[in-house]
Amino acid sequence: KIPAEDASKVEKWLLHVDGSSTTQDSGAGIVITSLYGEDLDFFVKFGFKASKNKVECETLVIDMRMTHDLGAKYLKVAYLDSQLIVKQVEDTYKAKEENMIHYLQQIAELKHDSEFPNDQKFKEKKMLRQIAFLSSLVP
Repeated sequence: KIPAEDASKVEKWLLHVDGSSTTQDSGAGIVITSLYGEDLDFFVKFGFKASKNKVECETLVIDMRMTHDLGAKYLKVAYLDSQLIVKQVEDTYKAKEENMIHYLQQIAELKHDSEFPNDQKFKEKKMLRQIAFLSSLVP
């Protein structure tokens, strides 16, 4: 764990997540920015229908695992479209649905020194939403 006084000095990988859910499918757009400023753009298509919040949680778990596998020690979730999920991760709100509780437990295990957004500004928000939407349409 990083001491609070040193947390702002540590370079962090940035993670931007935006889920999309249609009546047919679901998916998400992901942008990971490495310590070197390199953007890695991904989209994930799930083979199931799901609520937007479930898609956001599923994607967040995948992304946190992926950034860890890429060597990230500290992660800043710079954009997450769902304030509800942010509040649940921060333990400000309690999840009621069993599957959401399960996702939040996984996120808590992966969280370590991760930061979650207080501010929902993201300059590439439009592009990220397009990636998320397109991922839900890919056959």
